[in-house]
Amino acid sequence: MNDSKIISDPIFGFIKIPRGLLLRIVEHPLMQRLTRIKQLGLTSMVYPSAQHTRFQHSIGAFHLMSEAITSLTQKGNFIFDSEEEAVEAAILMHDIGHGPFSHVLEHTLVNSISHEEISLLMMEQINREVKGELNLALKIFKNEYPKKFLHQLISSQLDMDRLDYLRRDSFFTGVTEGNIGCARIIKMLDVHDDNLVVNSKGLYSIENYLMARRLMYWQVYLHKTTVSSEKVLVNALLRAKQLAREGCDIFATPCLHYFLYNDVTAETFKADDKAQHYYSLLDDNDIWSALKVWMDNKDKILSTLSADIINRNLFKVEISVTPIEEERIEETARKLAGQFNVSSDEARKYLMSVDTIQKDMYDVNDDRITILFKDDTLKDISEASEVMNISLLSKKIRKYYLCYQRF
Repeated sequence: MNDSKIISDPIFGFIKIPRGLLLRIVEHPLMQRLTRIKQLGLTSMVYPSAQHTRFQHSIGAFHLMSEAITSLTQKGNFIFDSEEEAVEAAILMHDIGHGPFSHVLEHTLVNSISHEEISLLMMEQINREVKGELNLALKIFKNEYPKKFLHQLISSQLDMDRLDYLRRDSFFTGVTEGNIGCARIIKMLDVHDDNLVVNSKGLYSIENYLMARRLMYWQVYLHKTTVSSEKVLVNALLRAKQLAREGCDIFATPCLHYFLYNDVTAETFKADDKAQHYYSLLDDNDIWSALKVWMDNKDKILSTLSADIINRNLFKVEISVTPIEEERIEETARKLAGQFNVSSDEARKYLMSVDTIQKDMYDVNDDRITILFKDDTLKDISEASEVMNISLLSKKIRKYYLCYQRF
């Protein structure tokens, strides 16, 4: 009998999933849910071909993890078969707790609990079902295992998650600047004092990787139209939740209904089995179905915002390098209130958004990329690089956004 299942991937070709625990994870309903969640949320409003899913990304990250383990083993780093299976299982499930439209709704439908925490709850649920076979995977995922470099392969500046999403998102958006050399970077990885390091021959690949990441953030992930689309969606859901709180009958699928009519927090997930059950059924389709019906809702704000998303009539965006003046915000709220016959407070809360977006390219005080030289000396990338000085690498870029409903 064939000992693996093959998945054809447009980025990496044929990906083998070994039969047994790893294939059972791939086929689990909680993993299959990720086939119904877009990797890039509403980025397709800007890049129409960005239709790939969290599931595809998880399979890609698993493939890169397999390649990384092979490469590290070939360099004399001893990794047990059980550790290999565990770290591959952990990377497969690293995004299992993502909600609809990925990051967008993390603090809208649920509060005070991150997708990472929900991922852990779901991984623990699967672990109970497989009678503890994921104990080691969970230890590595939570960084509670002695070999720290295994956790770094899942979560660090050079983890397999980032290597896949940059390459995959670049491919599906068509933004070629993000097309990093994953294979080259993985071949250059090594372990020194239980930490993941990069061979000095891979220095240029790492420079390219950091630049690609910066370009992808500002060109794709934080593109002004993506930011605008997400604000419209978040505000539509916040309005629906407010109306639900006021006792209005709001159309929703059963799982979305639960999150609209309940204030769901980390405590709710622990105390109420329904929270995790309904969350595990929630995907992009629930939101789209609701938005289509809400377009005809008698509430002017909810119907306007829902139609905005369905018909791609997105908030106008103004970007500034200095904070938006309060007078400008009040003037915009006043105009919107008059135009849509709502209160100034409602206009400010739902028909516009004021936000600050900041992205660091690299933080030397946080999580380092360490370069290993032939003489066994170690240098941070900021010291080792000839083209990237510390001030450029650590520069905090901040932009101020004013988004509002078009008059």
